[in-house]
Amino acid sequence: MNNKELLDAVCPTIGALGSAFYFIPETAALGKELGLGGMEFYVQGRGGQLGNTDSAAVAAAFGYFSPALVKSVWDAACAKCEPRKAGTAHMQAAANLGRAKLSSLTNLDAFVAAMDKVNNSANPEGLGLYAAMRTESLASDAAGRAMQLIAILREFRGSAHLIALRAVGLDGKVAHASKRPDMWKQFGYSEDEMPVIDDAVKAKMAEAEHLTDAIVESAYGTLNDAERDALVAGIQAAKEALAS
Repeated sequence: MNNKELLDAVCPTIGALGSAFYFIPETAALGKELGLGGMEFYVQGRGGQLGNTDSAAVAAAFGYFSPALVKSVWDAACAKCEPRKAGTAHMQAAANLGRAKLSSLTNLDAFVAAMDKVNNSANPEGLGLYAAMRTESLASDAAGRAMQLIAILREFRGSAHLIALRAVGLDGKVAHASKRPDMWKQFGYSEDEMPVIDDAVKAKMAEAEHLTDAIVESAYGTLNDAERDALVAGIQAAKEALAS
């Protein structure tokens, strides 16, 4: 398969699965050990590798969310826990889900090796959240590492997408309204802030998706045919396992 076929086959599923550990009871329990509520552990855990920074930097790295919501949650979490500690624990939560759900995947080692190769080949320049997250030490066992890499590659494309949005003249707020209008309030916005999503915005969103592909393509393009097959088969198997 060519690069576009590979991206089409794996990136949407990586995007969907990379957040699978965020709000499950096991992750909530790990956050509770740090004194953090569910949303606090999500925000500080996901952004924890950015370190002890201002919430404005976290909001910029996340995109899509209302900066006011991120500030409220980040500041509350930082009063209870050091960000890097939460970030490490958040990645541990990902590994825990992998061990619970992905241990029996066929050709797990090949799947992990393919994701490792993409991650190691990716250029993190300008990709703030991804660049920070990939500094975290990963699990040595295949199942734990698999889920961590799915989460990290989700951030790879997500960070690239924020750059693509700016390149076409859109911001995360408009992009969020376009892609997830049903979650508008959950991301910290009020009804009167909802922008108009017209054909021009939709065209720019489509252009941003193409630019996102262009940013991440070279990393995925390093895979040989066998590694591509392992990645495609592995992510589909992971989807089924995580749904069970």
